Amino acid sequence: MSFASPFSIAIVVMTALAFLGLPIGHAMIAGSILYLWIAGLDLGTAAEQLLNGMFTNYVILAVPLFILAAELMNIGSMTERLLNFCNAIVGRFRGGLAQVNVVQSIIFAGMSGSAIADAAGTGKMMQNMMTADGKYRASYAAALTAVTSVIGPIIPPSIPMILFALVSDASIGYLFLGGVIPGLLMAGAQMGIVAWGARRENFPVEKPAPLRDLPRITWQAFPSLMMPVVLLGGIYSGITTPTEAAAVAAAYALIISVVLYRSVSFRDFYRSVLASARTSASIGMLIAGALVFNYVVTVENIPEGIKVLLAGWELSPVGFLILVNILLLLLGCLLEGTTILLVIVPVLIPAAQALGIDMVHFGIVVVVNIMLGLITPPYGLLLFVMTRIAEVPIRDIVKDTLPFLWAMIASLALITFFPEVVLWLPRQMGYGG
Repeated sequence: MSFASPFSIAIVVMTALAFLGLPIGHAMIAGSILYLWIAGLDLGTAAEQLLNGMFTNYVILAVPLFILAAELMNIGSMTERLLNFCNAIVGRFRGGLAQVNVVQSIIFAGMSGSAIADAAGTGKMMQNMMTADGKYRASYAAALTAVTSVIGPIIPPSIPMILFALVSDASIGYLFLGGVIPGLLMAGAQMGIVAWGARRENFPVEKPAPLRDLPRITWQAFPSLMMPVVLLGGIYSGITTPTEAAAVAAAYALIISVVLYRSVSFRDFYRSVLASARTSASIGMLIAGALVFNYVVTVENIPEGIKVLLAGWELSPVGFLILVNILLLLLGCLLEGTTILLVIVPVLIPAAQALGIDMVHFGIVVVVNIMLGLITPPYGLLLFVMTRIAEVPIRDIVKDTLPFLWAMIASLALITFFPEVVLWLPRQMGYGG
């Protein structure tokens, strides 16, 4: 490929625009239109690809609906009731509040599908609870919230899995099922690190919730705990599609918060809808830019070229997955996860398919890598979120994140080398891959 080729010029322009502060979605659209102009192709193709992609992919509707569900959950008292329930279950052990942080992320993972939503939703509350009276270092509390939020998009529902399905045509339902065991595996690794740290640093033991109060606390949290059941039950019973289930989740969160808990005012509702719209518009522009740019990549035959290149290397499926892990972990240090999913991953999919790698397994490996990128410096977005919430230097958060990061990389290795960790549950539900 010549450095003066239309594709090279388009890449340089896109990169320059992104470094100058233009949103990456806009930069991809601008670079793609420039490519079409230099290559002498119809400029209207950009609009055609954008409109066809946005209006024919029904699955994209699930993204704003899951974002709205997360916002509605966070503005009501659902978060507080769930934290009380988690505290009653595991708060009595040494380092109990830290274990509560992990358990609440497992529960919230079945509701929002977004790591950022999980961190923003419970981050401030968990930070205050853990640092009250000097129980835990502020940096440790912030680091723990960041790493536990990573579980959110791995255990279904998951916005990154929806985006992977968009670019790969893999089944969203089976991707969701494939993420359950890996998500629980990573949560178990985090709880192990917390238990080790609790003994090493002599974390406090919380006053246990009286057993007689457990039924009351559970009953108060029961409607919130039923949200994942309603959501996933609708999908796997065949009653709803994943997109329809996202709408049900948003409606359920609204009904529970407004009618049952009566904890949401009209102003709160308006703000949550506005915040959801802003987030959805941001992701929508990324998707739009990726749709146009992926057309350029297809015209240039980049995926086929990479497939031929890798075939020349004679990589085994495991060797290819190791290469993908290294590549995505490095890219996660520099790029936002949605950009990686929509721009980089589509180039790798044909090679994975040629090697016979199952797309559900590949999708979970990709999503886990991208989630780890959220807590990997220098770009780790969750690190910046928790820096703002906890008001502590990012270097302190990174230091406390490292033990968890190594444990989760070990979990990623298990997921990579043993596909059954991902595929066992989908196969129990009829998956033939």
